[in-house]
Amino acid sequence: MFSDPQFWVAVSFILFIAAIFNPVRKSLTSSLDAQIKAIKKNIDEVENLKNDAQKALDELKEREAKVEKEIHNLNLESEKKIAELKDVSISKLTDQIKKRKILAENKIEQLVRDTNSSIKIYISNVAIEITRNILEKKLTNEQKTKLIETSIKDLNSILNN
Repeated sequence: MFSDPQFWVAVSFILFIAAIFNPVRKSLTSSLDAQIKAIKKNIDEVENLKNDAQKALDELKEREAKVEKEIHNLNLESEKKIAELKDVSISKLTDQIKKRKILAENKIEQLVRDTNSSIKIYISNVAIEITRNILEKKLTNEQKTKLIETSIKDLNSILNN
C-alpha cells in the first residue's frame, strides 16, 4: 500500500485538495459573503425606496383628500354665493318692476288728467263758440247790448266780493 504509486497519488490528491480547500473555501465564502452583503445592501436600498415611495404615496393621497375637500368646500361656497346673488337679483328686479309700475301708473294718471283737461277745454271752447254763434244769429242789437251790460254788472259784483 505505501509502495503503491496509486496510493501516493491518492494521498497527494487528498493533500492537494485539503491544501487548496481552505484558501478556496475562504475565497468562496468571502466572495459569497460579499455577494450576500451586496444583495442585503440592495434589498435594504429597495426597502428604503419602497418606504420612501409609500410615504410619497401616503402624502399624495393626503394631498388628494385635502384637494377634494377644498373642491367640495368651494362648490358649497359657490352654490351659496349663487343662491345669494340669485336672491339679490330677484329682489332688485322686483323692486325695479315695482318702481317702473308706479312710474307707469303715474304717467297714465297724468295722461288721464291731461286728456280730461284737454277735453274740458275743447268742450268749453266748442260751447262758447256755439253760444256765440247762437247769440249772434238770434239776438238783436238791442238784446246784445242789454246782455253785455248785465254781464258787466255781474262781473263787477263777482270782482267786488
